Amino acid sequence: MHIKKSKSRIAFEIFNTLFMLFLIVITAYPVLYVVFASFSDAGALTRLGGDMLYKPIGFTISAYEKAFANPNILSGYMNTLFVVVVGVTLSMLFSIVAAYCLSRKNAAFIRPANILIMFTMWFNGGLIPMYIAVRDIGLVGSLWSLIIPGLINTYNMIILRTAFYSVPDSLVESARIDGAGHIRILFSIMLPLIKASVAVVALYYGVSYWNSWFNASIYLQGQSQKWPLQLILRQIIIMNDTDSMMQGVGAGDKEQIGESIKYAVIVIATAPILCVYPFIQKYFVKGVMIGAVKG
Repeated sequence: MHIKKSKSRIAFEIFNTLFMLFLIVITAYPVLYVVFASFSDAGALTRLGGDMLYKPIGFTISAYEKAFANPNILSGYMNTLFVVVVGVTLSMLFSIVAAYCLSRKNAAFIRPANILIMFTMWFNGGLIPMYIAVRDIGLVGSLWSLIIPGLINTYNMIILRTAFYSVPDSLVESARIDGAGHIRILFSIMLPLIKASVAVVALYYGVSYWNSWFNASIYLQGQSQKWPLQLILRQIIIMNDTDSMMQGVGAGDKEQIGESIKYAVIVIATAPILCVYPFIQKYFVKGVMIGAVKG
């Protein structure tokens, strides 16, 4: 049965469509600008000034060739991949176990434990005590200093705990009657039922580890061979450190080529996350909503 729409409804849908298209344009264009600029000729890009860019000008991949000429780019990629893979694996394992324990309503001291854990979301010891703690356990100068100090994020753990709350108690009781222990209940019953939340939290951890640079700047000072990609990106973008990628470039062209290299490095550092996100997007809204409406 076709329901005739009122004029106000039609006007609202038109306005809503135009507004959403406007939002898409203003959010997508900066990304496209960076991509187009990275493939543009450095001289033409400089002459363009601050004008709009709708396609690469003088298509070239020289900026990427010079970016990968920096040995720290490849080592940064390897360091970041290690931190992301190992960090996400360990963070998910510990967060899942902690969330499961805190979701057991009949366990002892659950309420005080939840309060203490929630306390850490708003208060911490500060940078200097954290550095001293990391130094005293021997992690300064190691890639593990980028993983272990922030192994569990309280917010992510709470999302998982709330998702565990949503699993009916009858399933757990039935499993216990059949002789299943906590490990079997957790990994065979609970986790498959909250895979949307698990995917969302894994994405949160992955993006956090991938974008992390501050801890590396504190714990890996003077060890550029261990720097993650984002810290190298910071050196190139903010500190304007492009000298290692300028072999054979005239002094007058360095500034122009340096700008195109910066755009290329941004694309190199961002592309992996953009490629992974579409595969877990379908879980994102569902997983977030589970953690938002139950508590």
